[in-house]
Amino acid sequence: MKREIIINASLVDTRVAVLEDGQLFEYLFESSKSRGIAGNIYKGRVLKILPGMQASFVDIGLSKDAFLYVRDVYEDLEEYERLLSLVDSEVSPPEEEEMMPRRLSSKKSFPSIEELLQEGQEILVQVAREPLGTKGARITSHITLPGRYLVYMPMDRQIGVSRKISDEEERIRLRQIIEKINPSGEGLIVRTVGVGKGEQEFQADLDFLRNLWQRIRMKAEKLSAPSLVHQDLDLVFRVIRDIFSEEVSHLIIDSSLEYERCLEYMDSLQPELKSRLYLYTEEVPIFKSFGIEKEIEKALRRRVWLKSGGYIVIEETEALVSIDVNTGKYVGKQDFEETVLKTNLEASGEIARQVRLRDLGGIIIIDFIDMTKQQNRERVVEELKEALRSDRSPTNVLFLNELGLVEMTRKRVRPGMSMHMGIPCPACNGSGWLRSMQSIAAQILREVEWKMRRNQVRKVTIKAHSDIIDWLRAEEAELIAMLGGNTNGEIVLSPQESLSEKMYQIVENG
Repeated sequence: MKREIIINASLVDTRVAVLEDGQLFEYLFESSKSRGIAGNIYKGRVLKILPGMQASFVDIGLSKDAFLYVRDVYEDLEEYERLLSLVDSEVSPPEEEEMMPRRLSSKKSFPSIEELLQEGQEILVQVAREPLGTKGARITSHITLPGRYLVYMPMDRQIGVSRKISDEEERIRLRQIIEKINPSGEGLIVRTVGVGKGEQEFQADLDFLRNLWQRIRMKAEKLSAPSLVHQDLDLVFRVIRDIFSEEVSHLIIDSSLEYERCLEYMDSLQPELKSRLYLYTEEVPIFKSFGIEKEIEKALRRRVWLKSGGYIVIEETEALVSIDVNTGKYVGKQDFEETVLKTNLEASGEIARQVRLRDLGGIIIIDFIDMTKQQNRERVVEELKEALRSDRSPTNVLFLNELGLVEMTRKRVRPGMSMHMGIPCPACNGSGWLRSMQSIAAQILREVEWKMRRNQVRKVTIKAHSDIIDWLRAEEAELIAMLGGNTNGEIVLSPQESLSEKMYQIVENG
């Protein structure tokens, strides 16, 4: 399988596409105005204890209070204070794709939230899930710091190897290395990219993470709640740390500034992969050149067509995601059971791709077409599980009943594609979503930036619906001025009532 990473970095935002055999499987994004907060560490203050829910609200300095469940509270308060105060103590961090089940407690019964926390108490926490919709951030006091090869967990005393490393001999070898460099038994998990690495690489990674935790702890002692103590890496560096490996043939980026930053970062992190980093210099925008823009547009639709002529329908609700499989135009050449089986098998692979691409999370119900043979049902479930193996987020396929329903769960840390690019719409012609004003404006400015930087265009006129023009003037005036100043050019905004809210024109004037 050929794996590529394509990065579009502009003043507007940073977008990352992960391609497998030329097909889009993952889409990541980060706005230049607001970086995500998952992985950030805060010093917060407990505002309210909720005994009935065994949880608490914690002020970490955001517009919405964060939510802390009792199982995410470090239960040994004396040990917790010791770990935070000792100058030479060490900490551990886990990563999304390889999180292992955390032990809840060594005690016979888990303590209640009232025993662990009290209102007004200051506590060091990490964001485990971004705010989603009306819900505030989900936080935990089990701090985890991801490195290149290790996940360092200062509040735990367990070591493990990623469950995605299946070779038993390699698992034993990795455990022996970790036990050798970690005689005190700090919490560590070996990441999948640690396969084949030696003691020197793991030791360097562990030393870096220990020093990072010490700096975080010392900074936290000096700050009063609520305060940001540690911010995770930006999107480009997270991609290099978490995704860029020997399995990736190319990492292509279209910004010379980001390209140079990546080269410097990789000098210390993974110099052996520098030869796979490329700067994109063509005239056609990078996402358009690789066909990614079209795939993103398709991923906002409810209906996804299969090559056989069948299709799947994806509906996102607040409580769960439902996916319905249909034969559509495919009638098959043999009996009906074989037709249904082929459609369901093809749908399994496409569902796994769409789940990753759209970053669907929570409970997902899949309604496969009914099959009468038990072996065929089992085959479809195995096909789905196999297709999900490359998903970095933890997934769990639960069952397939006689009605063809499969229930699966998937962990999601950040808002998915539809939340990022769309808004609920009462007049959507059946799609369920329209692109937001912010998303359309960002697309326009990306194209303008590309024309002015790469094509040396000195004056550009943006023609769009008055609502879009008003948004650009009100929300993006500073960015437009910066773009014009950086390119010594001029950007003219021209409202056109004849254009719909989704349509626009960019006219080159010289």
